[in-house]
Amino acid sequence: MLELTITLEDGSHIVQRRLAPVLIGRDVRADLRLGGWRVAREHARLYVQEGEIGLDDLGSLAGTLINGKRVVQQVGVRPEDEIFIGGHRLQVRRAMVPPVEETPAAPAGAAAFPAGGGEEAAAHDPRFDEWRRRVHAGLLEAIDLRRRDISRMSDAALREEARRLVDGLVAELAHELPAELDRAALCAAVVDEAVGLGPLELLMQDAEISEIMVNRHDEVFIEKSGRLFRHAVGFSSEAAVLGIIERIVAPTGRRIDESSPMVDARLKDGSRVNAIIPPIALKGPSLTIRRFPSRRLQMPELVSRGALDEPMAQFLALCVRERKNIVVAGGTGSGKTTLLNVLSGFIPAGERVVTIEDAAELRLDHEHLVSLEARPANVEGRGAVSIRDLVRNALRMRPDRIVVGECRGAEALDMLQAMNTGHEGSLTTLHANTPRDALARLETLVLMAGMDLPLGAVREQIASSLDILVQQVRTASGARRIAAIVEITGVESGRIQLQTLFEAGGEAGGFRSGGVVPSFYEAWREAGVLTSVDLFYREAGDAHRARL
Repeated sequence: MLELTITLEDGSHIVQRRLAPVLIGRDVRADLRLGGWRVAREHARLYVQEGEIGLDDLGSLAGTLINGKRVVQQVGVRPEDEIFIGGHRLQVRRAMVPPVEETPAAPAGAAAFPAGGGEEAAAHDPRFDEWRRRVHAGLLEAIDLRRRDISRMSDAALREEARRLVDGLVAELAHELPAELDRAALCAAVVDEAVGLGPLELLMQDAEISEIMVNRHDEVFIEKSGRLFRHAVGFSSEAAVLGIIERIVAPTGRRIDESSPMVDARLKDGSRVNAIIPPIALKGPSLTIRRFPSRRLQMPELVSRGALDEPMAQFLALCVRERKNIVVAGGTGSGKTTLLNVLSGFIPAGERVVTIEDAAELRLDHEHLVSLEARPANVEGRGAVSIRDLVRNALRMRPDRIVVGECRGAEALDMLQAMNTGHEGSLTTLHANTPRDALARLETLVLMAGMDLPLGAVREQIASSLDILVQQVRTASGARRIAAIVEITGVESGRIQLQTLFEAGGEAGGFRSGGVVPSFYEAWREAGVLTSVDLFYREAGDAHRARL
């Protein structure tokens, strides 16, 4: 007889007992049914051999993990081991009692976690949430965590203090707690909600999740592989969400309250955070976390994922090394920042790089790097430092390259002037859906500087400053890829001229060259940087090549 404890993402759990062997999967014939698209129909099998518990992964795509390590063959399982199957956490031990359903009872053959909306919709004991709210309220009475200077206190120390208080509260309430309620899980859930990210802690550990969206305290969505799913986790109350938002915002020196109900911040791992609270958010506090890969991507990985092909990668690397000014344009979530990080990796090591961002997201692996971050106004409305202020200041810092995380205002004019006056090879991003839209948006941003410049002068400035525009897109399947690489060749008849060097749409949805060489190719050829035109004539036919 095996006793299985299944812990959900919100800390709640159910306990079930089954006769060995136990087939785990989402098939109706499985002894333990788990919902969710990451769970195979026949995912894994638990068995008892010579008195010891063993586990065998049945070849599932997502795999089975024990204590964070993927199972590649039959292995033994101890009671303290944690088994991860499709987002579910299990622990198993031998139980010498007849099989019985516990917490909560489930009809025979019913799934322990009914699948819904493509992601797990976990059924759990409602008493757990009730007690979690009660203990959490008691903890807030015992210690006002929001007034603690957590920037001076280590996470480990703060968590240990909270755990000590929660253990004491649970001990005081021991005579009232239901006997079948897991007290360790209750304590862990309260501590996570009080000093961590609450039920989001486990989601943050899942490398496949790229975005976490809290619409209200009991409504959480996640993004995986470019697709959105409703998740079963939830917070105990709106106050719990507000507490987490305040703990995220406080170390960054920013604030969020009724007078300033929106804020951008970041977590320690670099994840970008946007929060908005009532009265602006009508459903309650809303939190959006954009996660970035724990490991910085390299160009070969983008090529292998189909974001671009090898000739495009070679060309972009040469453009960065040869100090061409590059703008990466694209819609929200199209991968602009990721590509900017990758391109920055080709900046020669001996150059001084200054990065400027509204909320720090770039993670450049460069020896000579200065990172600057804008700052909003304080409670009195003073002390704001804008992106434009930082761009102007960067010009006095002897930079070889200036990298602006995103141009979204009047700083576009200062950025163009820097590119045109000795800071070639600078990089930035811009929100736009097409290359032509990117130029129109750039014109608008320059006019926002209030210099009363004629449109013709603005276009001349853009054409003389920018060399390459890379258009990023996010496909219907959620994949990020480069749609086009275009060169800005000048102004003719009052219109900025573009020529497409590479674009998506080759065979099998791949990429093709535009059939033209960049205007700076001759200079590259004379310098020995690029001596062949083969990069620019794939699928373009020999007729173009014959014109050379």
